[in-house]
Amino acid sequence: MSEKLQKVLARAGHGSRREMEAWIAAGRVSIDGEIAKLGDRIESDVKVRIDGRAVSVKSSEEVVCRVLAYHKPEGEICSRKDPEGRPTVFDRLPKTKDSRWVAVGRLDINTSGLLLFTSDGELANRLMHPSNEVEREYAVRTFGKVEDAAVQRLRQGVMLEDGPANFDSVKPAGGEGINQWWHVTLAEGRNREVRRLWESQEVQVSRLIRVRYGMIELPKSLPRGGWIELPIEQVNYLRKLAGMEEETRTLLGTDKHSIARSKVRSAKIRRAVRKHKTTSGKPSAGKSASRRRD
Repeated sequence: MSEKLQKVLARAGHGSRREMEAWIAAGRVSIDGEIAKLGDRIESDVKVRIDGRAVSVKSSEEVVCRVLAYHKPEGEICSRKDPEGRPTVFDRLPKTKDSRWVAVGRLDINTSGLLLFTSDGELANRLMHPSNEVEREYAVRTFGKVEDAAVQRLRQGVMLEDGPANFDSVKPAGGEGINQWWHVTLAEGRNREVRRLWESQEVQVSRLIRVRYGMIELPKSLPRGGWIELPIEQVNYLRKLAGMEEETRTLLGTDKHSIARSKVRSAKIRRAVRKHKTTSGKPSAGKSASRRRD
């Protein structure tokens, strides 16, 4: 059965569906030697090229959906390449065959914490769609006194330049002096929304860390610059959120080789963190800063 070209390319992990539509519109994709058009549908036996390079067009049965949890440090941008040469969140991710990692949403350069990546661009596309409101939790460190009335307004709703917004919950989480920690939740993904909400109350945010996406929490033992692949139960939790069928396969071993694979993953995390130290010049913490509440 034929499927839309952008859907097939996204599912194979070449990018999000929106990215694929933009590439098709720009004439970067061809089908059997002919420049593709938006709306084209393809069968599994055609030859597809992106920028002249042959790419995989696997069927849904052939694609194994994988998801990574990455502990993004401050200072990294959520783009594949940066003209200014700044480090990106893709720099230390593991290599994949015939596909590439697609970020589920973005965190701005000054925000750290949990960022998900998947090999299934269709999953990323659905999770990022505005209609799919997934709750996100952030640890926020504010500088200066925060009035109770300001907190109440943040719960009830304020007007930002792109419309009304509010936190679903705002909870104090300790701190010392004028540095106070809060945990906030919301189910939208507007640009810099957490910071802009606090700034609407003239409150300065000195630290911002995403600690949870839906029921997926930032692992306490995962250092900044490290990643870990999620087990199939968590992959299927995300697929259920996106209204997709369950994945039945995983590349994470459950046999006698699991311990060896775990050691390999741990070694990759350590290498990623060492690389982070050399590229950023900043030491990586062994625990999430949100748990320390420094």
